[in-house]
Formats: sequence, C-alpha cells, structure tokens
Amino acid sequence: MKKPSVYLDTSIINFLYADDSPAYRDITIQFFNDYIDDYDIYISNIVFEEINKTKDLIKKEKLLIAINERKFFRLQIDDEVYRLANKYIEDKILPPQSINDARHIAVVTINKIDILLSWNIKHIANFKKQIQVRLVNEKEGYFYPITLLNPSNLIGEKDNGK
Repeated sequence: MKKPSVYLDTSIINFLYADDSPAYRDITIQFFNDYIDDYDIYISNIVFEEINKTKDLIKKEKLLIAINERKFFRLQIDDEVYRLANKYIEDKILPPQSINDARHIAVVTINKIDILLSWNIKHIANFKKQIQVRLVNEKEGYFYPITLLNPSNLIGEKDNGK
C-alpha cells in the first residue's frame, strides 16, 4: 500500500526549535520521532528560501540540518506554482503579504500531495481555507483533494485509527 504524501511547510521545521511554544514544539518533535516514517515527506525550495531569511544564524543552521539530515523528497517550483499562488491572492483566500503561504499550497496542489502540514492555522491549516482552496483549485482544473492540517490533527487521526 502506498504511503500518504505529506508536504511540510516551513512552520513545521521551525517548531522543532520553538522553545517559546513548548506544546507545539513537543507535538512537532513527536511527529518527527514517531510518525514521519508512515508518510512520504515532501518539501520545496520555498522552505529553503524562508529558512535562509532567518536572522539567528545558530537557529538557521539547526533548521537546515533538520531538513538536510532527512530524506525528504524535494519539489520544484515552476511558473504554474507562481500562477496558482497568485490566483489564491487575487481571490482573497490569502493576503498579498502571505505569498509564500500561497506558494506552499500551490506546490501541494500541482504535485497532488495528500496533506499540507502547517502550524500556520490562520492562513493554511484550517477548514475554511481548505474549502476556499478547493473551490479555486477546481476552477483552475485541479481536482485532487488536498487536506490542510497541523501536526496535532495528523497525530490524532493516526491514534484514532489504532
């Protein structure tokens, strides 16, 4: 049986070291330690771009090590990702300053990834956004049903299935 595919946005990597948010950090660590092998994990160049903007050099190094030491599949960003991301902005699903969030969603959509995992509950991992994204995706000819979740949702789903 094929493993479900999961795309990690940058917030997931960041929360591995979020000492100011121990509950989210601990759930993220639990996901990495106990659940990550159950999925095919994807990231994109957007994650690297966002991490490289980190001003704290020690944290930036930890974040880069966290993704480079794991065997994540890497998705390429192309013109269609930019076009679809701009469509999410134009349709007011996300504000213009959240263009990278829109790009994360677009790369997941175009590559038919099952789940976009994010701690960004305001702009990504919520049911309202999922419905709005699905409507735009269908208008744009993308019918693969992506799911927008945070790690606690994913862990809860698996635990409930045992």
